[in-house]
Amino acid sequence: MGLGDKIHNAATKLTGKAKEATGKATGDKHLKNEGKGDQVKANLKQAGEKVKDAFKRH
Repeated sequence: MGLGDKIHNAATKLTGKAKEATGKATGDKHLKNEGKGDQVKANLKQAGEKVKDAFKRH
């Protein structure tokens, strides 16, 4: 996994956490769910990058 990918995934995850927290604080269910979705996307991308790295090593 490239450093740029790691940074991008971490930023997406943090943005998702911020959206979720803001949604909870304001009662905005759409924003809260969008934040959760962003976190899931970031986690999936990170997992995919790890799989690619594992195949590159072998």
